[in-house]
Amino acid sequence: MNDALIVHGRAFHSRLIVGTGKYRSFQEMARAHAASGAEMVTVAVRRVNLTDKSKESLLDYIDRSKIFILPNTAGCYTAEEAVRTARLGREVGLSEWVKLEVIGDQQTLFPDTQALIEATRVLVKEGFVVLPYTNDDLIVARRLVDAGAAAVMPLAAPIGSGLGIQNAANLRILRERITEVPLIVDAGVGTASDATIAMELGADGVLMNTAIAEAQDAVLMAEAMRDAVAAGRKAFLAGRIPKKLYASASSPLTGVVR
Repeated sequence: MNDALIVHGRAFHSRLIVGTGKYRSFQEMARAHAASGAEMVTVAVRRVNLTDKSKESLLDYIDRSKIFILPNTAGCYTAEEAVRTARLGREVGLSEWVKLEVIGDQQTLFPDTQALIEATRVLVKEGFVVLPYTNDDLIVARRLVDAGAAAVMPLAAPIGSGLGIQNAANLRILRERITEVPLIVDAGVGTASDATIAMELGADGVLMNTAIAEAQDAVLMAEAMRDAVAAGRKAFLAGRIPKKLYASASSPLTGVVR
């Protein structure tokens, strides 16, 4: 299928984006990345060795000829902190793209949406391609698009919770009303069916980390997520049948000889 995910003019043939944290080893991470088929992985700028080349780094286990690195500002709690972290990632050569996170609450890791919008405006003016992690609120999403975001990335559930899609109605609304940029579900996926549901609701992609990295078999789960995202996308494009209260015969009786 010629059905690429287009973000800021760049095409990705996989609609699954994966992370780099929580794996039991860098080797396992690399195997999971390969199994997932992902062409974009997100890397926390503040949690990677960027300066001491003599020490092992997760970047050593990412084939940058095949995988696009998306730096993120995980761990930032103010707009100013997130902007500085994004600038650092660009200065050390990671990318001018950034998955923008500005956390507002330490326990839930829900985003500070006001600070997120502010940081998006600043970074877009500085030439960054900004993909903000946000909640599933339409008004916030619209303001992020107006601020120049290259995608909108609403959570399905709290980061790392594995709860799956908690508010399908909001994601459907976002799908209908956010059409200028890709809609990528980010956070909360626990298993393959969650990823499929997100795609069936019309998401353009799914970003996940914990669901793969902390699975008992990370590589096998990465394969499952790859297939789940692809299946959900095909189902969305195919168009599901309407839901009905009563039965409808699979084999119509019209023309049957009695």
